[in-house]
Amino acid sequence: MRSVHRIWNALLPGRVERDIDRELAFHIAERASELRAEGLSDDEALRRARQMLGNVIVQRERTRDADVARGMDTLLRNVRYAARALVRRPGFTIPVVLTLALGIGANSAVFSAIDAVLLRPLPFPDSGRLVQLGEMRKASSDSKIAPVRLDDWSRLNSTFEAIAGYFIGDVVDTTGELPERIQQAVVTPRFFDTLRVWPDRGRGFTAEEHRFGAAVVILISDRIWRDRGARPDAIGTKVQSTGGAATIVGIMPAFDFPDRNVDVWSPMAMNAPYAQSRSSGWFTGIGRLKPGVTIDQARADLNAVQARLAGTYPDTDRDLAVRIEPLKETMVGGARGSLWVVFAAVSVLLLVACTNIAALLLSRAAQREHEIALRYSLGASRAAVAMQLLTETTVLVLFGAALGVPVAAGIIRAFQLLAPDLPRLDEIALNGRFVVYTIASAVIVALLCGLLPAIRSARGHENVMRAAERHVLPRHSLQWLFVGAQVALSVTLLAGAGLLLRTVDALSRVNLGFNPAHVLTFHLTGRFGEDRGDYTRTVRRINSTLDELRTLPGIDAAATALMAPGVPGLQQQEFELAEGRAGTEPRLIAESRFVSPSYFDTLAMPILDGELCRRPEDARGTTEVMVNRSFADRYFPNRRVIGLHLKANTPDRITGVVGDARELGPDRDPVPTVYACFAAPTPFPWFLVRTSGEPRAAIGAIRMKLKALEPLRPVYDVAPLEDRIGDAYAQNRLRTVLLTLFAVTALGMACAGVYGTLSYVVSLRRREVAVHLALGAMRRDVIRTLITTAARVVTVGCSCGLVLALIFTRSLSAMLYGISPSDPATLAGVIALVLAVAAAAALVPAARAAFMQPMRTLRED
Repeated sequence: MRSVHRIWNALLPGRVERDIDRELAFHIAERASELRAEGLSDDEALRRARQMLGNVIVQRERTRDADVARGMDTLLRNVRYAARALVRRPGFTIPVVLTLALGIGANSAVFSAIDAVLLRPLPFPDSGRLVQLGEMRKASSDSKIAPVRLDDWSRLNSTFEAIAGYFIGDVVDTTGELPERIQQAVVTPRFFDTLRVWPDRGRGFTAEEHRFGAAVVILISDRIWRDRGARPDAIGTKVQSTGGAATIVGIMPAFDFPDRNVDVWSPMAMNAPYAQSRSSGWFTGIGRLKPGVTIDQARADLNAVQARLAGTYPDTDRDLAVRIEPLKETMVGGARGSLWVVFAAVSVLLLVACTNIAALLLSRAAQREHEIALRYSLGASRAAVAMQLLTETTVLVLFGAALGVPVAAGIIRAFQLLAPDLPRLDEIALNGRFVVYTIASAVIVALLCGLLPAIRSARGHENVMRAAERHVLPRHSLQWLFVGAQVALSVTLLAGAGLLLRTVDALSRVNLGFNPAHVLTFHLTGRFGEDRGDYTRTVRRINSTLDELRTLPGIDAAATALMAPGVPGLQQQEFELAEGRAGTEPRLIAESRFVSPSYFDTLAMPILDGELCRRPEDARGTTEVMVNRSFADRYFPNRRVIGLHLKANTPDRITGVVGDARELGPDRDPVPTVYACFAAPTPFPWFLVRTSGEPRAAIGAIRMKLKALEPLRPVYDVAPLEDRIGDAYAQNRLRTVLLTLFAVTALGMACAGVYGTLSYVVSLRRREVAVHLALGAMRRDVIRTLITTAARVVTVGCSCGLVLALIFTRSLSAMLYGISPSDPATLAGVIALVLAVAAAAALVPAARAAFMQPMRTLRED
């Protein structure tokens, strides 16, 4: 404990100042004692002694300068000695530096992702006061907000500085030689005031430009402005599109809202005839709270406003509530669990690396006991020896942290490849906060790895010399303790990785209820309002496009859908039965999906009862619907549903029952679903094409056909359905890949610890083993004894790791499918793997010891 106290005092801030004050006080007291011996009084002697010393502050500064210079000289000398010592031992230095690079680099990279996505505020002024708004109808999922209702909320509330809305669509730029699809955000008044982001060049929209019939103007993004030459005279120029000419009035700064791909903003005509319906919602709302207003207060305020509107407009606003969430939460909340799980895993990996290196440093310090004893004999202090060892560790850690930077860059690149839709992905970078975190991690790692070896080496030189003279073997129980800790942590990571891998395997085996193979998905450019109020034209255009696609060779079927099948996206709604139901029967709540009648053939979904619905050819929409088996079994278990009429907005006749399909994703069980047979729920629905061969092989023919039909409508977002379903679970893939990588690395470190520690033990017991062999001991007994020593440690580590794994895997329960967090088969497999790999790692040094030449070893010793 005295060694710890000495080292701690050496590291405490202010030690130098206290030592200087004590030294000056000692000199004054000595001189005053001499003067009293010459006959001066106590007061006079003290006064004369202080006069002889001179200005105390000046003397303190001079002494401090000398002490600092001496300290810097000592530090530089320690660093030079540490560098030379480490260079002379590359077999020790290189593995340690690489281990540190992996541990620190991976940890810093994941921290950068968490910092960019979760910790940093959104890049808007006072972004904590920004919220997202939506409508909630009774027993239905969230829906978009009608323009007039959004305007009512903006006028009548008392808790918001501003409320605005937006919706995203496509515009085709025909200014250049080839048509180009551009994503456009149509925004309501005060949209940019709500965000507090305004154009860098030019101006924003005026109130007049938000009125129906006004001149068409747009704002463009900084990205598209620079891509097109960054022309200074861009303001005032016109852009030609399928909707007509639009004048550029401003250039926005670089920002990624409402979507990172939006390049054009245009004003919404709030008084347009098509925007006056209270039953048609388009907008996602955003609001900026007044200072000091909480979300609960804002929610109560808007709900009160909506209650007043329900009294005025009972047909459309009855049973409607307001949804309010922090804007940041709606943007990044889905990634929170995945990122924290990965950060926990990489932190465990860093801890494994620290214990691995601490064990290596302990072994190395034990091998250097003669050197340390000699330094004590030559007058070195305990603090000096400890600081030298800490300096060596710090040099190792700094080199490891420097090499960790490219490791971090690689892992950030893995984030971009494995989860391209991760929110705020572009903000993940190796910036100043990354540097600060990496340095802080390096300091902590240096202390964790080097402090204990330094403390153990700072014991009295008499004990060290006595051990050296008597050839006493140092104890190595602490090294085995570190090995056990590494094994326990490795088991924890492997258990989590194993469960995630089992989940991926289970999802790959799920029967989706439809066949995604050989199905190509894409969008064809379209936008609301292009039909100039005659939506029947849009319906007929999409129906005609489907007919033309079916004529292509190699195309077996073609369909449209509002949402891609097998991709999460709940759109729940409550229906009523036109024929009436008893009050005791459950409400008809079902997933609502708009599809063309050919959807079921395209996805190979079987029709179990009835017949296929017919497609409408005008804007009135569907009059016939299909339901799935879950809907029929849950709500009409003893009644045939064919011919019944469901009411949502209009009564629609049920014409058929189809098989259950996992429309919401492989990890979601089929739910009651109503399929409205309408090919054009939007001007740009998903197109689904079943091909007889490889889906990608049909892309060229499809593009040529659609270009011939409508040359000003680019095809975009093309991908096979199987890939699209897989991309929807990119975060699951990210978790699984990274956690598996970290777990395998941790297992490798643990096995290296077993190998290194057992090799160290064998090196210390070479003479003992040689004597046993010379006296007739069997080589297999030597191997069994050494492996048993390692096995006991590994078994205890596995037992502790099993307990930790049961705790850790509970946090993964929401991310698992078809498997329990405490799955016995997975945990047993992990334990068996660790035991087998550790046994293999222990076998090499054990065999080397057993097959040594005993007489040669004894002569060498």
